[in-house]
Amino acid sequence: MINDIQKNAATRMQKSVEALVSQLSKIRTGRAHPSLLDGLKVMYYGAETPLNQVANVSVEDARTLSISVFDKSLGQAVEKAILASDLGLNPMSSGMMIRVPLPPLTEERRKDLIKVVRAEAEAGRVAIRNIRRDANADVKALLKDKAISEDEQRKSDDEIQKLTDKFIKDLDAKLAVKEAELMEI
Repeated sequence: MINDIQKNAATRMQKSVEALVSQLSKIRTGRAHPSLLDGLKVMYYGAETPLNQVANVSVEDARTLSISVFDKSLGQAVEKAILASDLGLNPMSSGMMIRVPLPPLTEERRKDLIKVVRAEAEAGRVAIRNIRRDANADVKALLKDKAISEDEQRKSDDEIQKLTDKFIKDLDAKLAVKEAELMEI
């Protein structure tokens, strides 16, 4: 039973780290990357549709994304979605192709993005700690039901703490990589 609780906690903690990585990939650095536009939704026949389902996003060069829209009538909607996003990008349309040049990041914008990245990482740490709390509560419930001994409970708490430390360290490493990426010129 304790092993199941620990495995469940480890799985959930891993998902928290993966969620952070997903969030960090949406924060733009100086380099063009198709995942930058992953969160965008486009109005397509009255329904919000993810951009990657109505267009193909690719990297033209280090500072330019190119979007080839599948339906010519969607070009305007894609442009509106990019302009409405908080990415600060200005698309340029030429028929079926839309080019999105990425302006270089200013020092001030880099610092703002680092604050955002750190806030995302802190949210990930909180999620991991909450998972630890839940797992420890499950183990305490087993102790209360007399399914395990106090020694087993202490040992389990130590194991769960080691898992927590491991995943928070992993999360901090991902944060450091993203911060370094943001500070590159």
